[in-house]
Amino acid sequence: MEDSPFAPPPTDARDPSEGQPNNAPGNLPEYSVSEISQALKRTVESTFDRVRVRGEISRPTRAASGHVYLTLKDDKSVLDGICWRGQAQRLSIQPEEGMEVICVGKLTTYPGRSKYQIVIESMELAGEGALLKLLEERKRRLAAEGLFDDARKRPLPYLPKVIGVVTSPTGAVIRDILHRLVDRYPVHVLVWPVLVQGEAAKDQVSAAIRGFNALGNDGPVPRPDLLIVARGGGSLEDLWTFNEEEVARAAAESEIPLISAVGHETDTTLIDFVSDRRAPTPTAAAEIAVPVRADLIARVMENETRLFHAVTRRLGEAGTHLTGLARGLGDPRQLIESRAQAVDYAWSAIGGAIDRRVERLGLHLTGMAGRLVSPAQQIERFGDRVKSATERLGIAGQTRLRRAEEHLAHLGTRLSPLRIDRAITDGAREADRLGHALDASATRRIDDLTARLSALDRVLESNSFERTLERGFVLVRDADGTPITQAANAVAGQTVGLRFQDGERAAVIDGEGSGGKPKAKPKPKEKPKAKPATGQESLF
Repeated sequence: MEDSPFAPPPTDARDPSEGQPNNAPGNLPEYSVSEISQALKRTVESTFDRVRVRGEISRPTRAASGHVYLTLKDDKSVLDGICWRGQAQRLSIQPEEGMEVICVGKLTTYPGRSKYQIVIESMELAGEGALLKLLEERKRRLAAEGLFDDARKRPLPYLPKVIGVVTSPTGAVIRDILHRLVDRYPVHVLVWPVLVQGEAAKDQVSAAIRGFNALGNDGPVPRPDLLIVARGGGSLEDLWTFNEEEVARAAAESEIPLISAVGHETDTTLIDFVSDRRAPTPTAAAEIAVPVRADLIARVMENETRLFHAVTRRLGEAGTHLTGLARGLGDPRQLIESRAQAVDYAWSAIGGAIDRRVERLGLHLTGMAGRLVSPAQQIERFGDRVKSATERLGIAGQTRLRRAEEHLAHLGTRLSPLRIDRAITDGAREADRLGHALDASATRRIDDLTARLSALDRVLESNSFERTLERGFVLVRDADGTPITQAANAVAGQTVGLRFQDGERAAVIDGEGSGGKPKAKPKPKEKPKAKPATGQESLF
């Protein structure tokens, strides 16, 4: 029994058939189910402590606890596997259906179901063929989601002020990028250091892309205008970080335009398909990101020279054209002098028209003043009308009230006492309402008439001849007090009264009538000739 892998049962039982042949049934040790299961578990775990098992993944499942359950199979057998939550989070690849892998772990049994399984500690793809197969499956899935469509790719900024670079801080890649940017067009560069190979690389690269996108426009760290995700060349396994679905999705979700520069020109990864622009090398990414500063300066100077010549030529053509137009124009002083003479004539005509208009308005106002009724008479007339209207309203109200009382009395002969009392009450209320309405109507009417009288009084006041006299006019009346409005009615030698603003004066008419000339009086010096008489001559 020393060569047997099974330990003896933990009991005090002794073999009752000691000394008999070993193949007799009575000589076999007796085990309980738990004992034999534990013996098998110890044997399997001690014999197969750590193993490498190659197979195809089938039915991978992640439980709510975080543990991963799967089955490894080949063309003849299957082996159940489990990866505890802590190890599952550290796996370099995530188990997928049909993936050919090599799992490292230890064999054990599960006594509760009489089965054996492998406890997986690490997992890797089994060969380059498996990697390419997985890559094609991921490409088909992402392409079906539209992440490779050209319509979603954004144009790169022409002159980015800030460029964010996601790469290793110690490799030759970052030195090549910075050197190329300095040679072409120096800009502000932000480097997010990451691992570009290994189990933790995919998390760091995706976190760097999302971290740059999370920067604000006004924060202490400027937000990049352009991103470059770069790595040097290597094998398919070396570049596998950039074939991870998590990295590809982070690049596709980037709001900042992104250039992928992974490997050499012949290397193609998933991030190249989802990026806005693919560069064959990291150095080429820097050349795509910025133009050559010297070329820009030369182009600006060329455009400046062309613009200067174009403006000079245009100004010369415009000057020649203006010179030709100037020859066809007359002397501007002659044009101004002719217009000034026309203005003088118009001003003289306007002055005479104003004088004649003022004279006509004065005569018209004088005539209206004689026909207007005095404000006192107007107020008296409107007062009579108001009194008459008030009397008529009072009579109408009394008549209406009397008719209502008669109607109520007539109805009282046919109604019950209760209805009669109610009708009387309603009639009295209606009579009160009519009385109040009558008073209100009469008050409004009186107020309206008073307002109209006030308005007429203001009109009369503004149109009275006293206001006209205040403006420099004189009222001429004969001995009977009749106004003299025409020069023909003024007889030479006639005594007239002159009404001024502040009093009256007497005067005597001389001359020979309208349009006549006054007689010249002998004086030592000759006076200038009198002007022809107008519509209203001087009375002195």
